[in-house]
Amino acid sequence: MTAAMQARDLRRHYPVGGGMFRPRGLVKAVDGVSFTLDRGKTLAIVGESGSGKSTLARVATLMEPPTEGDLLLDGKPTAEVDAAARRALRLSVQMVFQNPYGSLNPRKTVGSILMEPLVINGRGDRRAREASARAMMDRVGLRQDHFGRYPHMFSGGQRQRIALARALMLNPPVVVADEPVSALDVSIQAQVLNLMMDLQEELGLAYLFISHDLSVVRHIADDVLVLYLGRTAEHAPKPSLFARPRHPYTRALLAATPSVDPSERKHTEVVRGELPSPLNPPPGCAFATRCPHADPRCAAEAPALRPLDGHLVACHHAEAIDA
Repeated sequence: MTAAMQARDLRRHYPVGGGMFRPRGLVKAVDGVSFTLDRGKTLAIVGESGSGKSTLARVATLMEPPTEGDLLLDGKPTAEVDAAARRALRLSVQMVFQNPYGSLNPRKTVGSILMEPLVINGRGDRRAREASARAMMDRVGLRQDHFGRYPHMFSGGQRQRIALARALMLNPPVVVADEPVSALDVSIQAQVLNLMMDLQEELGLAYLFISHDLSVVRHIADDVLVLYLGRTAEHAPKPSLFARPRHPYTRALLAATPSVDPSERKHTEVVRGELPSPLNPPPGCAFATRCPHADPRCAAEAPALRPLDGHLVACHHAEAIDA
């Protein structure tokens, strides 16, 4: 079966700065990321702020072209296609944004917001579009009397349900969710996550789920890709990654996740300092400046992403650290 989405060595670089006496810099926001996302599965992308998660989301939704590498949707390449083909490919991947307060047009009613994707793409007449919008409201748990109301009349959780409904109006096989519950109360987070999982089972959706919250990732993901400064640090199935992380950065992220269960507070990696500047990344391993296990080899030689016990890990000393 063809994967819903496949990335092959994706890179997204931005030239910045420069002037009369200064050379231009280059920010490597995403620098060689590969993954395969199958139908009905959830791949979580995790990492600190500045690790490249949101840039990867913009490339995955075709908002921005990759500088290098290939992105395939349902086996179809998205690079070097004409404008008409690119518009058609965009219909197969939709996005749910982090802030439900900012992602909805305050001047439009819920009904207009949900029908807008159908209007733009010329699908159905007015009656058919309204019927589709009302059916989607039922599916995401909104009442029919919400159809004529405006976004400011809803709570944050209800607005994110509206945003999710809008993303599903074109029946996309892939939904990219960029921190979709981080702006919500914890109790509402659980409701939205459970709704997303129910819709995934019902519709066979594939989720690319961007998050910094590993407790949320643990609830919804099938596989986890850990980003650090635009590169993959570790990529593994969720149960294996949470039970036995192999990269020191992954171990540090898990150690920073609050838990009331003492058995889950077993990873004690300590990370000091801040994420290096993407304009001037360190030579060798990008994590070496903060890693408690770094040695001269780490500072000089960038580790390759390699298989290790069912994981892909970019660390010279993963075996020794685990032992």
